[in-house]
Amino acid sequence: MFTGIVEAMGQVVALEARPGGGRLRVRVPSEFTDLAPGRSLAVDGVCLTVVAVEGDTVLFDLAAETLRRTTLGRLRPGARVNLERPLATGERLGGHFVQGHVDGVGTVTRVTPEGEGIWMEVSLPPGLARYVAEKGSLALDGVSLTVAAAEDDRCAVALIPHTLAVTTLGRKGPGDLVNVEVDILAKYLARLLAGERDADRARDATGLRHATGAPSGGEEQP
Repeated sequence: MFTGIVEAMGQVVALEARPGGGRLRVRVPSEFTDLAPGRSLAVDGVCLTVVAVEGDTVLFDLAAETLRRTTLGRLRPGARVNLERPLATGERLGGHFVQGHVDGVGTVTRVTPEGEGIWMEVSLPPGLARYVAEKGSLALDGVSLTVAAAEDDRCAVALIPHTLAVTTLGRKGPGDLVNVEVDILAKYLARLLAGERDADRARDATGLRHATGAPSGGEEQP
């Protein structure tokens, strides 16, 4: 579990294609001394498992699903990536609950300067707009953000100078891709409501069958 508060930026060393996936090598800051095989690290908002540590370089295996669902398969040597270690028990939750389970890839459509910050508009992947609400939470490339506006299949966020300086979002422009993870609470709420609607329809259908005398699937007893 993460909070969407990026700790540092790392640098991609290599992305090697492998059968059914790939292997990513990322150079991390010197203060990330607690990384070891089996531990987790969020890279551009994607929760990855460390498979090896070689000096200041950390290696991760990428599954085919990860390559399909995120931007990691498009990384090139030298690219900067957002890094966040998992939330430790007892620490303050500065952003929102972020799982590192990316829902899809969005596209930056507009970047407009606003004072020292910027207003960024993003086109959302199909099916995700229903989970995004104005003043709700959203993670873009692993950065916890407040949705400033939401309409149809797009949304906007207001980025302050600090966010622009310490994350990769300050390097994004129109046409660039971002990993999108919607709020986990919105996903569970939508699932629960869908289940309630299905149950209501089943009850209504059962009531209609009884009211019309239609068979309900069982045999009448003499």
